Amino acid sequence: MTKFLLIVDYSEGVIATPMTEWAPEDIKAHMDYYGALREELLASGELVDQQSLTWPEQAKVVTSNGVNAPVVTDGPFLESKEMLAGYQLVDVESEARAIEIAGKISQVPGPGGVPLEQPIGVRRVMGDADFEEFNPLG
Repeated sequence: MTKFLLIVDYSEGVIATPMTEWAPEDIKAHMDYYGALREELLASGELVDQQSLTWPEQAKVVTSNGVNAPVVTDGPFLESKEMLAGYQLVDVESEARAIEIAGKISQVPGPGGVPLEQPIGVRRVMGDADFEEFNPLG
């Protein structure tokens, strides 16, 4: 089994209307879809973790030189559409399966039940073997 991080950002997909302006029933359908997908992936044993994050406006950036107190700012940030909104960490048999799950996430419904077609990043989680070539001892 191989772990993949499925990355959801604030890209709007084919629906430009922010979720904060959706009708309550559309938000419910959106969240119900995610809930059903979560149950499906839990039942198959493929879901390791799934989290949603707060809005980009609530994010902080922390920098530290290890000597002075960390500096905490409200930015600068990437464009909001590039900010991480949430993720699913899955443990699957193949990259093809991770891509299949990412496709299901991408088609989450928006207003009127229209699939968002939101871009979902798929990144394999590196294992020990990935670092062996960088080990100077061998």
